[in-house]
Amino acid sequence: MTPLIFLFVGVLHLLPSCSGRAVCKDVGHLKTFGEIKEEIEGYQDVAKAIVDLAVCGKAQNRSYERLALLVDTVGPRLSGSQNLEKAIKIMYQNLIDDGLENVHMEPVKVPHWERGQESAVMLEPRNHSVAILGLGSSVGTPPEGITAEVLVVSSFDELYRRASEARGKIVVYNQPYKGYGESVLYRVQGAVEAAKVGAVASLIRSVASFSIYSPHTGIQYYQDGVPQIPTACITVEDAEMMARMASRGTKIVIQLKMEAKNYPDTESFNTVAEITGSKYPEQVVLVSGHLDSWDVGQGALDDGSGAFVSWEALSLIKDLGLRPKRTLRLVLWTAEEQGGIGSLQYYQLHKVNISNVSLVMESDLGNFMPTGLAFTGSDKARAIIKEVMNLLQPINITQVFEDGEGTDINYWIQAGVPGASLLDDLKRYFSFHHSQGDTMTALDPTQMNYSAAVWAVVSYVIADLDEMLPR
Repeated sequence: MTPLIFLFVGVLHLLPSCSGRAVCKDVGHLKTFGEIKEEIEGYQDVAKAIVDLAVCGKAQNRSYERLALLVDTVGPRLSGSQNLEKAIKIMYQNLIDDGLENVHMEPVKVPHWERGQESAVMLEPRNHSVAILGLGSSVGTPPEGITAEVLVVSSFDELYRRASEARGKIVVYNQPYKGYGESVLYRVQGAVEAAKVGAVASLIRSVASFSIYSPHTGIQYYQDGVPQIPTACITVEDAEMMARMASRGTKIVIQLKMEAKNYPDTESFNTVAEITGSKYPEQVVLVSGHLDSWDVGQGALDDGSGAFVSWEALSLIKDLGLRPKRTLRLVLWTAEEQGGIGSLQYYQLHKVNISNVSLVMESDLGNFMPTGLAFTGSDKARAIIKEVMNLLQPINITQVFEDGEGTDINYWIQAGVPGASLLDDLKRYFSFHHSQGDTMTALDPTQMNYSAAVWAVVSYVIADLDEMLPR
């Protein structure tokens, strides 16, 4: 144990004890920002101890090695699959063995979809095998497949303008990548919009910042009253090739076969562990990542790394003998990829205690070298977060960005709880995202060490401050 820890233990906390409610109305004086800033500066030694343990101490590379063991053993972890449930059971035991407290699993009903065998073959103007990945919740084709001419469009607007040409065809979207938030709408809504104009299937250019002939899967949604047609993603390269062919007036015919099938919802679990607060145990800082993944690659980057960095944050704090005033709660979500199914059910179950949640944190944007923290909350809360991030000046990770939202914490943020996401190189992240390339090879143990250090410092200090973050 690093001797610096004992310097921290003696720090005086100036406010009298609160009842544990979100606002301590029985206290005559709430701290000024200057007093809070001074309080945070007192955590410099403990922040250094956490960073040293994570980056160059006994915990160095631990989160990477733990993750590699799980994903090499279990593989990808799709909602409803045996792989996911095996991973949840392993993690439940891991958290107990790690000495964390109140380890338990909370049941959740989750979607169960399987892709089965799938293929797409260009028959005209030449024979070419088109790499595809069916999209989550897609229906399959008839056993003989669907053979149809292709209509290539670059946007929904173009599809609507050419609606009269779409009936009976396979719509291929070659939308340019304009950032994930904008471009993902084609993956999510592409099948519905194509079906509205009479298409028999849709193929969507993968939502990726870079491609080496790699299709990227993801969730898509059907709409009541609109025919459900098969839909899959294709590579950037094939989408652009077909766009060039179409611009020359070349007829394109594709045979699409997909065995995709939706099954009744099945039971899964959110996995929870804690370090119980010493003074206000009913108040919580929630640290999280999702354990499920798509059924390709290893689910190492999305979001095995986020789940394991979140676990590592609690491990670092526990290993240093620290116990914050508030409870640090780790949640490993299930069925995030299907639209935050596990986190929604968690929110519905626990929102009665929303006034006692100080901060919700989610790591689900990769774990390359972190650039800082994305944050959503009041101006006063943001100012406090900036002071906490200043504790990380020795490793030059201090920036606070906008938009701390994440699929699994948005329910809390929309209800007014401050939220934070770990931020790094998103261009690299979306190169691997939802593809066969999402493996341990995409990750770097040193970068995960720094992510864990940031996550642990922020979660610990916020959990240990005299007052909750202001709403």
